[in-house]
Amino acid sequence: MSKHILTIICLAVLITFYGCGTKDNEQLRAERDSAYSKLSDEEKRLPKNALAGVEIAEGLEATLFASEPVIGNPTNIDVDSRGRVWMCEAFNYRPSLNQNNPTKDEGDRILILEDTNGDGKADTSKVFYQGTDINAALGIAVLGNKVIVSCSPNVFVFTDEDGDDIPDKKEVLFTHVGGEQHDHAVHAFTFGADGKLYFNFGNEGEQLMDKDGKIIIDKLGNEVTNKGLPYRQGMVFRMNVDGTEFEVLGHNFRNNYEVATDAFGTLWQSDNDDDGNQSTRINYVMEFGNYGYTDEMTGAGWRTRRTNMETEIPQRHWHLNDPGSIPNLLQTGAGSPSGMLVYEGKLLPSAFHNQMIHCEPGKNIVRSYPVKKAGAGYTAEIIPLMEGVRDQWFRPVDVCAAPDGSLFIADWYDPGVGGHQMGDINRGRIFRLSTSTGNYKINKPDFDTQEGLTKALINPNGATRYLAWQKLNSLGAQAEPALQKLWTSDNLRNRARALWLLARIPGKEDQYLQQALADKDPDIRITGIRATRQLKNDVIPYLQKVINDADPQVRREVAIALHHNKSENAGALWAQLAAQYDGQDRWYLEALGIGADKQWDTFLPIWQSRSAEQVNTPAGRDIIWRSRTSKALPLLAAYISDTKVDSAARLKYFRAFDFIHSPEKEKTLLALIQNTGPKRNEIVLTALNHLNVETLPNSPILKAALYETLATTKGTRSFVDLVGRYKLKDQNKALLQIALSMPDSSLGGEAASQLLNAGGINLLKNTIKSNDTSMENSAMKSLTRGGSKEATQMLEEIIKDPSMDISIRQKAVKTLAGGWHESERLVKIIKEGKLPKELEAT
Repeated sequence: MSKHILTIICLAVLITFYGCGTKDNEQLRAERDSAYSKLSDEEKRLPKNALAGVEIAEGLEATLFASEPVIGNPTNIDVDSRGRVWMCEAFNYRPSLNQNNPTKDEGDRILILEDTNGDGKADTSKVFYQGTDINAALGIAVLGNKVIVSCSPNVFVFTDEDGDDIPDKKEVLFTHVGGEQHDHAVHAFTFGADGKLYFNFGNEGEQLMDKDGKIIIDKLGNEVTNKGLPYRQGMVFRMNVDGTEFEVLGHNFRNNYEVATDAFGTLWQSDNDDDGNQSTRINYVMEFGNYGYTDEMTGAGWRTRRTNMETEIPQRHWHLNDPGSIPNLLQTGAGSPSGMLVYEGKLLPSAFHNQMIHCEPGKNIVRSYPVKKAGAGYTAEIIPLMEGVRDQWFRPVDVCAAPDGSLFIADWYDPGVGGHQMGDINRGRIFRLSTSTGNYKINKPDFDTQEGLTKALINPNGATRYLAWQKLNSLGAQAEPALQKLWTSDNLRNRARALWLLARIPGKEDQYLQQALADKDPDIRITGIRATRQLKNDVIPYLQKVINDADPQVRREVAIALHHNKSENAGALWAQLAAQYDGQDRWYLEALGIGADKQWDTFLPIWQSRSAEQVNTPAGRDIIWRSRTSKALPLLAAYISDTKVDSAARLKYFRAFDFIHSPEKEKTLLALIQNTGPKRNEIVLTALNHLNVETLPNSPILKAALYETLATTKGTRSFVDLVGRYKLKDQNKALLQIALSMPDSSLGGEAASQLLNAGGINLLKNTIKSNDTSMENSAMKSLTRGGSKEATQMLEEIIKDPSMDISIRQKAVKTLAGGWHESERLVKIIKEGKLPKELEAT
């Protein structure tokens, strides 16, 4: 027996016993590490060693369900009610960016993988569909005889009318969703407990159009585009199975990738950061919330300086100090977050019951985020489930639950992730996680009896639940006895799934909604509120029953239910909710903000009149800060002028001005720059950064305050910012001095850029030609540090100007070569043959 074969056998034995308690886990892991290290690089890549490269959570075992050469590069999977795995394959992944990789002219495939003998390994594979129109599809959802495939810029619905696993019809559901094959566009669909479909797209989704190219209009009458009217960047959606009643449930994500729903109708998802900023996150999706990837009002990126800017990038990245930005459940550092589900089965160890299971290919891990309630929101921790601790090619991209409660993990299997590259074109794996290897035998679901249907309704597999839900819903009152058994059971999630259907039985809606709102468990009351919103035009009588609920999460849902509600009683209910805000719970505060959206002018005065004693408390000040009405301006100004307010709180209140559109805002800010208190300089400087610059020519008061502040801040970032903001052209010498004195800093670069914007190009040119080597070098450095288009253009002009000294032109070439964007420009100049011959050697 060869040494390598013995090593492989040892690894297999170690994996089998991992987590069984027969040896100390650390010792077992050390032995596995040692055995794996003896494999060659080629051997490590072999499917037979796939399990050797990973660690599995205690109490679980893994089998390799499928691998190359049968499959390759799985991007997304789903599992049908028969336990078969449906898979989107990406061989033709971004050929324009992977030009060295071969492609298949016939296009990528949707595969159906089946284990017919129950050993936990696929033994048959069939092609459901193949075509270039689904190259590198990023989402698949199997819903009875329909299969929804998400492949930017389209979403297709395939229908298999005769059950032969070949589609008889292909229809377009949505079009023009971002660019072709964009990873940040449309992702997979999920069937919710409420009978609705949920899905999302990332920040390159741009818009949704129907099959005829018409922009989708949501239930609120808004176009579904990311132009800021009102939605920005990535979004989360809900709609009926036929596409009607379309809603945008959240926006301003970067690359939110697969929304997961639970039995209560709560939404969860992950979101990717701008790569390299250690800011990926997990979100509880509070309906109608803004999630802060860009400035909500202007669309500016998170790097753009703003008042009350967060000190740490992971918070700054999501504008978490801004009124209207929903908190993050969990920030998870660097990564490339992808597929997710909420596991509502019982087969896995109890730590994973009813929790998110999430794939993170950037960190080679599948993990769970157990949540705990915290006020109106949640906290979470991280528990590993499956990790490529030895094999860094392990790239889990999606996870699905099978009808028996086991999990399937799709592994892209590649040396890298992100950047739209693909280092390996042929490999890919699908793993099955269970409590024991093999024994994958799925009994055919019983969809013919009510008992069978209710059992299928609470199955951990989404495709099974979909079929049961549709049949039970069609039965109406006939299904009530069976659903009643679930509704009166002890399992909360089973009760919630029953409620969604019971409340839809004609003539029984009110009965079950009332029962839900009076239930002893807050999660059932929450589900009752959500069901009421979907099923009743007038929700006010129902909300009145839970307006003073002891549970803040229930009151959170009441606030959300008031979103754009025009009832004459809505303002009074909102005021009652606001009176119960404790001044600590940001989730609750943001729910109040969602509830009052577009009705602050009406809602806020009602609260002020009914809770006058609360207005000047920390809780009241938070409500004023979060409001979007001119009626808040006098109070914000009073808070800012209060000498007892610290500098951090003052900046917070100033930032609130940016979210209020009113002519009164300018008057209030002009009054603030006339402050004579001990914090005058601080207040005036901040106010100057919020006033409309067009006010300057007609306001002697503003002009005087501006120039007084410039005199006291010369040489600082505040000075440069104010000069740029007010587009001043009489401060060029001061800008030049900053650029020359701090050429290696970003401030020096910004000063140089502002100088060029203010028409100071000759000042810089004369400095460069001054024969003072030190000043010449400093000027060149500051141009590079500026990173602006104008700075790059000036360096290019110097290079092409034969009247300039050759040594200066050489330095300009080297300076361009030293910056990221500048070097790209230099390469373009060379490619276009526009680099003077005398500089080619340089």
